[in-house]
Amino acid sequence: MRFPRSSGVLLHPTSLPGAHGSGDLGADAFHFVDWLVSAGQRLWQILPLGGIGPGNSPYMSSSAFAGNVLMIDLAELHGYGWLDADDLLPSPGFGDRRLAFDTVVPYRMARLERAAQRFAKSASAAERADFQVFCEQHADWLDDYALFMALADHHGWQAWHDWEPKLAKREPAALKAAAKRHAPRIDFWKFCQWCFFRQWLRLKAYANDRHVQIIGDVPIFIALQSAEVWARQELFELDAQGRPSVVAGVPPDYFSETGQHWGNPLYRWQTHASEGYAWWVQRIRRTFQLVDIVRIDHFRGFANYWEIPASEPTAIHGRWMPGPGKALFNAIAKALGPLPVIAEDLGEITPDVEVLRKALGFPGMRVLQFAFGDNSRNPFLPHRYEPNTVVYTGTHDNDTSLGWWASASAKERAFATDYLQTDGREIHWDLMRAALASVADTAVHTMQDVLGLPASDRMNFPGKSEGNWEWRFSWHQVHAHHAQRLAHLSGLYGRDGKPAP
Repeated sequence: MRFPRSSGVLLHPTSLPGAHGSGDLGADAFHFVDWLVSAGQRLWQILPLGGIGPGNSPYMSSSAFAGNVLMIDLAELHGYGWLDADDLLPSPGFGDRRLAFDTVVPYRMARLERAAQRFAKSASAAERADFQVFCEQHADWLDDYALFMALADHHGWQAWHDWEPKLAKREPAALKAAAKRHAPRIDFWKFCQWCFFRQWLRLKAYANDRHVQIIGDVPIFIALQSAEVWARQELFELDAQGRPSVVAGVPPDYFSETGQHWGNPLYRWQTHASEGYAWWVQRIRRTFQLVDIVRIDHFRGFANYWEIPASEPTAIHGRWMPGPGKALFNAIAKALGPLPVIAEDLGEITPDVEVLRKALGFPGMRVLQFAFGDNSRNPFLPHRYEPNTVVYTGTHDNDTSLGWWASASAKERAFATDYLQTDGREIHWDLMRAALASVADTAVHTMQDVLGLPASDRMNFPGKSEGNWEWRFSWHQVHAHHAQRLAHLSGLYGRDGKPAP
């Protein structure tokens, strides 16, 4: 599917300003939409909306369907009377440039628990009815999710395969007894999801009404400690005790000489195929209820994926295994129709991956920071693009453009200055201009690059287990010229959605 010529900004909601230690779905998110409009942008790209997992990663969520409850706007809950004014007082441990997870998580969870308790005691009939409708409409994933979270809380987040065998194996009598025993905690998790979905869909509608579309992100794999792996164990490569025998990752590459050992369980693709890929159809259907365009992370894993023995400490000793290929996407298209999907095809891409992407008509990705390491045949250089492409200055996994420039080799710098006709003093704007001027239908810039921030403002460093996902910006860093310059360039290169004169 070809996208209209447009551009946007990559920024996860947790990186927004806000009074409660982290960006959320409150007033600053709506203000950011207004800023995007003023900057002539038509796209807002985010990271996965699910809850965070090990290392605070949004790519290791406890559910493939649930939203991140840490993004819930606490001020809105105060407006309903479910929190007091004192509950909104910030913690001394908060910072406006970093997300201090050790402080933010307990702060926000404590307030969500208070709000849930007050909702249970004082909610109006209309509020209770709306909550009930939400629970019924989302029961296909919400019931398992809420029970899983309640049991995980009860077990101190011990791995689910180490719970009592009857619960780990999901014996019906044990599940029924657990649901009764943990009913208040189950209701708490359902309340949090109701709040998240209400707030997110309101924000999305606000963006869509202003002609801004949301690009979401679907990780190919999900965490072992997740509701869906526990609920559908037969769909994953697990042994009789529920432990993975093989796990996901990628071999040594640009980012890491030992590869990336993600640790996610791998899919039992034959079982998915026997069910017509129903689980995946449901996952994609639910995702498109939250976003307008979907970026599928690690697309090459659908052609072939790197299988690592679970006993291996790194990703070096793995092997390539065949993925589901076109059959999966044919099943999704048959159920849902043609969908606007971006294939994340970075890394070591073999011809079969390219054949699959082109057969499906999905645009691939190009990152300008990868363009200047060799010669004019580099596929990341703008003159090598095809229109059905999404070009980035860098992604959440890359350094900022200023950080990249500071660490680039002399060869890269010489090639970039010649190719871009620049002295490098504003390399971030040079790269953004090159992306916007290219034939690629879609151009996306990180907010760090728009603001011209250094390497210390990087979002994620693949292979590094700590210190990721913490970056935030402040409105004090944003000046009128940022939006004006971006709007000018977007209009100059026909990406602002306005008809040509």
